[in-house]
Amino acid sequence: MQSYEEMSKEQLYELQEGLEKEYAKYKGMGLSLNMARGKPSAAQLDLTMPMMDTLDSSSELVATDGTDCRNYGGLDGVPEAKELIAQMVDSKPENVIVYGNASLNVMYDTVSRSFTHGVMGHTPWYKLDKVKFLCPVPGYDRHFSITEFFGIEMVNVPMKEDGPDMDLVESLVSSDETIKGIWCVPKYSNPQGIVYSDETVRRFANLKPAAKDFRIYWDNAYVVHHLYEDDQAEILDILEECEKAGNPDMVYEFCSTSKISFSGAGIAGLVTSKANIEDIKKQMTIQTIGFDKINQLRHVRYFKDINGIKAHMKKHADLMRPKFEMVEKILEEELGGLGIASWLNPKGGYFICFESLEGCAKDIVARAQEAGVTMTPAGAPFPYGKDPKDSVIRIAPTLPTTEELETATRIFVICVKLASIEKFLKNE
Repeated sequence: MQSYEEMSKEQLYELQEGLEKEYAKYKGMGLSLNMARGKPSAAQLDLTMPMMDTLDSSSELVATDGTDCRNYGGLDGVPEAKELIAQMVDSKPENVIVYGNASLNVMYDTVSRSFTHGVMGHTPWYKLDKVKFLCPVPGYDRHFSITEFFGIEMVNVPMKEDGPDMDLVESLVSSDETIKGIWCVPKYSNPQGIVYSDETVRRFANLKPAAKDFRIYWDNAYVVHHLYEDDQAEILDILEECEKAGNPDMVYEFCSTSKISFSGAGIAGLVTSKANIEDIKKQMTIQTIGFDKINQLRHVRYFKDINGIKAHMKKHADLMRPKFEMVEKILEEELGGLGIASWLNPKGGYFICFESLEGCAKDIVARAQEAGVTMTPAGAPFPYGKDPKDSVIRIAPTLPTTEELETATRIFVICVKLASIEKFLKNE
């Protein structure tokens, strides 16, 4: 297949003419397709419907420690829910606080608490002249939205094939006491699907931060979200590694069942050291008397343990995998060898990270939108929505039906080709 760079100006114009006709055909169909966010499909949500039958009016709603789950109390979660969360992330129940349905809420609260009241007795961030966070890029846009909301300066750190550029992380963290945290998605990262290596995890655990209140914000969102049963990534337990390194308090780990059970009605967990937990509870006792313990009980009685979750996630993978593979197949058939794009084929998580020619991402997303395909805004995987190369696009294959996804992907491919041809013609 001849690359676009090798084509003559006349060949590019001829190709452009044919693609414009295809694009116009799709535009005339009045489509409304969505590949913007990593939402589970209706079929995935249907998998968990039997959970609704787990509890009824005759159920005994008492936790193993005797807590009546209908009543107040249980600030940090019922014991069996703490055990379930601990099993998910390979930690210990005593290191877990169980919250409501969203880990994003927990992450926001954690930053907010640090901002207003400080971390374990250190100066509240609002009293400081400057607060910075390191942001591995491309990364999760909602992480960046939280730190931007609080006026925290965000510093880009490039992602490598085994995690963030740790040479840069170590250098910055050890030399700048205004750096208070780093966002991480260590397993099947959003959006690239990268898995942190053992060496990367250990280097994180052995950081020597200049700021005594520095914390690693370890968002283990896709810890059980494998696409392939025979090719599942595993990562080291960051809490255990931090303890070994003599930094037991340096990490906040976040997780949830949002993409396991119901996105709007799951349970979330914060996993951290006992000292951090005691510090966090000082706020929690003011903020709430406890989260939804009946929902915690519902989850435990439905999944029972980590093996129940794993069996359930295999059903999710069976629905998701064909969608990912179809997108990857179309991308390879239509764009492979053209020299205008690259992408990563993840083994888990919820996204495919696509990289266009420099300066083309916004154009591609805009063209797709005009043809009825909504995608994550170009630039979203970077702080302040500013992709320095304007090249990264996040593809979310899960929500559409297979038929919708195929149509959306074919429209996307046409948009990539048109934007790329236009770039080459401009450079002639």
